[in-house]
Amino acid sequence: MSAAPTPGNRIAVVTGASSGIGAASARKLAEAGYRVVLTARRKDRIEALAAELAEAGHSVTAYPLDVTDRSAVDEFATAFQKIAVLVNNAGGALGADPVAASSPDDWRQMYETNVIGTLNITQALLPALTASGDGTVVVISSTAGLATYEGGAGYVAAKHGEHVLAETLRLEIVGTPVRVIEIAPGMVKTDEFALTRFRGDTEKAAKVYAGVAEPLTAEDVADTVAWAVTRPSHVNVDLLVLRPRAQASNTKVHREL
Repeated sequence: MSAAPTPGNRIAVVTGASSGIGAASARKLAEAGYRVVLTARRKDRIEALAAELAEAGHSVTAYPLDVTDRSAVDEFATAFQKIAVLVNNAGGALGADPVAASSPDDWRQMYETNVIGTLNITQALLPALTASGDGTVVVISSTAGLATYEGGAGYVAAKHGEHVLAETLRLEIVGTPVRVIEIAPGMVKTDEFALTRFRGDTEKAAKVYAGVAEPLTAEDVADTVAWAVTRPSHVNVDLLVLRPRAQASNTKVHREL
């Protein structure tokens, strides 16, 4: 049985909610009865999503936020005494160059968004999650955080950092009423992930998914987020790896070309 939230009194904060997995997760949590707080840098995107969810009868708030800005995160956190769920989704990849030729600036930006951003918002909201008496921290990492692949060292390093953050936090807060759930998707086809990675190069972005009949969708990952969060309170999904059937590992993908 699911531990269904009481509608209207349990808040779920979703970072990176302007598109992709974040937006899909916000929709699923709203459908599950949570009061959803949408955060992302793109104000117009989250306001549009908030309007969509409100029109469907859900309780929702849009709050423009850059999770790498610690002062802004701390100010945001003052608005909450209790939070039921935090979904750490903000992040992303930049470039696919080998270590010898990759950009330190790209590495720094990926570390800031994927790791420091997750650290900032988790630290700031942990007291409210604990005060809820039944809190859940979700970290959307990646299979890149579990295994390496050529051309991905910067992103892999950042996602390894995020994976270790989740793993260590779980050890450190055991005995408190807060779960730490990590969901590590493999190949997910969204509108923006690969395009952002390749700086708008549509040809390179398309090659990522070439010949793969059914890569994961944002909705597939969001279904998993909602399922994990709504397990009974004593059940912690420590780590859930999610891949399309066509993908056996980061480097082994069946393509019908």
